Amino acid sequence: MRILLVEDDRDIGARLKEGLGGLGLVVEQVEDGEHGLSYALQEQFDAIVLDLGLPGLPGIEVLRGWRLAGCATPVLILTARNTWSEKVEGLNAGADDYVTKPFQVDEIAARLRALMRRVAGQATPELRHGDITLDPVSRTAGVAGRPIDLTAQEFRLLNFFMHRVGRVVTQAELLDHLYGLDEERSSNTIEVYVGRLRRKIGREAIRTLRGLGYRFG
Repeated sequence: MRILLVEDDRDIGARLKEGLGGLGLVVEQVEDGEHGLSYALQEQFDAIVLDLGLPGLPGIEVLRGWRLAGCATPVLILTARNTWSEKVEGLNAGADDYVTKPFQVDEIAARLRALMRRVAGQATPELRHGDITLDPVSRTAGVAGRPIDLTAQEFRLLNFFMHRVGRVVTQAELLDHLYGLDEERSSNTIEVYVGRLRRKIGREAIRTLRGLGYRFG
C-alpha cells in the first residue's frame, strides 16, 4: 500500500521508510507542512503519517487543510508531546489515530493496517474474497485453503486489489502503489505481475478492461 509520510526528521523518516518498506508498504516522504498539504491533494495514498511538529505550516493546520479540501485519506498523527489537549485537537481536526514518539515501527504498521481495514470495511486482519485469502500481518495468502507462494510485488498487488474489490483500477494507480517515485516504472511490468498473479489465484479473479485498467472480483 502507498503511504505518505510528512516528517521533517530524516532519521525518523529513514527508519519508517526502511521498516514499513520491509513490510510491503511503499512510503513517500515530504519534510515540511506546505509540501505535505499540496502533495496529499495531488496524489493518491492509502494512508498518511503526519508529524505535528513540522517547519513552516504546523501539522495540525496541514490536517485541517486536507479535510477542508475534501481529502478523506486516513491520517495517523505522530507527536513528541503526550498531552490530552493535543490529542483531542488532532482528532477533532480529522485525525484517525495517534502515536506518541518514541514509537516502534511494528506499532505504526499495525495501526496503518487497522486504518486501511476500516476504510475497506474489513473487521479482521485477514482479507477474504471468495476462496482467496490474504493476511497482511503474517504475509501469507491462499486459495481454497491451499497456501500460495507470492513474491513481494505479487503480494503487494494482491493486497491492493483485495482492498478494492469490484473497483476499476488503472495501470497508473498500480504503478503508484507498487513503486516509489524514485524507482524505475514500466506498464509492461504491471502486465507481467498481473499475469503471474492470475496463474496463482485463478485467471477469472482479475479482469482486464481494455482502455480502463483492471477489476478484481
